[in-house]
Amino acid sequence: MTDNHRKRLAEAAGFIQQYSSETGLSQETAERRIAEIADSLERTGTYRQTAEELKYGARLAWRNNSRCIGRLFWPSLELFDARHLETEDAIAEALFRHIEYATNKGRIRPAITVFAPESEERRIRIWNHQLIRYAGYETGQGIVGDPSSVAFTKQCMRLGWRGRGTPFDVLPLIIAIGDREPKWYPVPPELVLEVPLVHPELERFSELGLKWYALPCISDMLLEVGGVKYTAAPFNGWYMGTEIGARNLSDASRYNQLPRIAELMGLDRSNPAGLWKDRALVELNTAVLYSFKLKGVSIVDHHTASEQFMRFERQEADAGRAVNGKWSWLIPPMSPAATPIWDRYFHENKELRPAFSYQPVPYGNESAAEVGASAEADAPAGSLRRCPFH
Repeated sequence: MTDNHRKRLAEAAGFIQQYSSETGLSQETAERRIAEIADSLERTGTYRQTAEELKYGARLAWRNNSRCIGRLFWPSLELFDARHLETEDAIAEALFRHIEYATNKGRIRPAITVFAPESEERRIRIWNHQLIRYAGYETGQGIVGDPSSVAFTKQCMRLGWRGRGTPFDVLPLIIAIGDREPKWYPVPPELVLEVPLVHPELERFSELGLKWYALPCISDMLLEVGGVKYTAAPFNGWYMGTEIGARNLSDASRYNQLPRIAELMGLDRSNPAGLWKDRALVELNTAVLYSFKLKGVSIVDHHTASEQFMRFERQEADAGRAVNGKWSWLIPPMSPAATPIWDRYFHENKELRPAFSYQPVPYGNESAAEVGASAEADAPAGSLRRCPFH
């Protein structure tokens, strides 16, 4: 057995021991399974995880995610095992099924679809950062749509896609297998649930023409379970309101809507000490939460999400596990000092396996570090400020 196989066996054995311990399997069963994996690695250089192992591994990757405030619900993640699919068409259909299942007419269900693992012969990549996301177009009058989507939109257009040129054009899916030319697939409009934004008190708010999509589904991250790397494993939860209201629609580098909202409210923008940005930000986030609930779409406010995280921390303590976390990611981007996470301490540098991690962008010249820096202020997108598991 090569050194690489020994390393993979050690990673697999560690995962199987954890899986067996947490699911109540006997030590004898664990040892037998590890022996099977060792034999497979010796004969073929790889091994195949069972569906139950993969499901639990994906759930652990959520539980281990140090940037995610929504980890209380990690046991509810549903797995769609798509490792047998071999063509772009079949993968696209599986992604459409994921969107339909997870959206669930607004009652969002956490889910992950896992495709074949990385191998020397084949590597599957979904080029989209999210399965549903809006395009960004460079024009002579500035950017129309989402500025963080400009580079990807250019790739879509290079492959033949053409959008309508509006601020909210849903991008197609781009799927690549190995060295083959990527293929693009428009997302069927009936699968894309969107929420028009209105305000409970500001009647003119609807004049802004703002909306957002219901399903945040990250599709470009690597899932690693027991030494096996899955380069295509899109996963979703539901939105925390500030991801849309305090980042996607408000960031100056994104849709930059605070000045428009302040003007609608009649606020004086000449002096920042008048806190016009803060007042506009509150009303934008009020509109997001109100509109999603009005349409029956799952969403959580940042105060409730913070309380849920504290429950998760207590549950982990009861199980004898210390919570890893990156404080700067766990505090919400709005009123963080008003949440119980503000004065908490976490093991910031404790990275656990199984895990989700960033991959190099499969197009252009961006590095993995750059994509990590631009992938999540969105919800997700723009500065790695979110995990979609809420």
